[in-house]
Amino acid sequence: MFKRRIKRTYTQSIAAAMYPRGGWSRAVSYILLRLRRLPDPPHKIARGIAAGIFVCFTPFFGFHIVFAALLTMVMQGNMLAAVLATFFGNPLTFPIIAGISMELGSWMLGFSEHIPLPRIIGAFSYASLELWTNFTSIFTDEVAHWNRLGWFFQRIFMPYLVGGLAPGVVVAVIAYMISRPLISVYQTSRIKRLKKRYQKRRRAAIAKTNLPVQSD
Repeated sequence: MFKRRIKRTYTQSIAAAMYPRGGWSRAVSYILLRLRRLPDPPHKIARGIAAGIFVCFTPFFGFHIVFAALLTMVMQGNMLAAVLATFFGNPLTFPIIAGISMELGSWMLGFSEHIPLPRIIGAFSYASLELWTNFTSIFTDEVAHWNRLGWFFQRIFMPYLVGGLAPGVVVAVIAYMISRPLISVYQTSRIKRLKKRYQKRRRAAIAKTNLPVQSD
């Protein structure tokens, strides 16, 4: 029932991930609208936003939503805000996040070799495939080869993880400091608008009930 009538090709799926239907401006507007309408207090929503953005700086691709949800539970923030905030890590921001995290992490761990972005993406793709192959080998006759992942964890994963912590915390704190007062102002103004709307409808209802009854 919920499947597409015309199945997307692989190229179309990649294009949709890079540029969503309706454009990035529409996607961002939708996320901001959902964040503004969340019922929790501003500080809880802001905590969720901070958690979701922080997780975007980690190399746990495919698990950002899961880790954002866990971190939000610890921080006692808004879960939906955290999930929506993980969209901060998208194909447009990934090159910037990956570049900063890898450069900083490599410097902190003492690696001098610069690894270009295409090679980083390729390493994550290969590691994901290798992990899946090793997992499926439990149920087949295939032999797991964990030694092939040594270079990836040492030279890609660890520098990305270590280097992403500091900028992740900084950006998350900035997002919290900006989003909390903005959400507070929006919620206050929205409550005022709803009250005005209610009072207007109430006055109109009272005016209708006080109309003189016409006799035949």
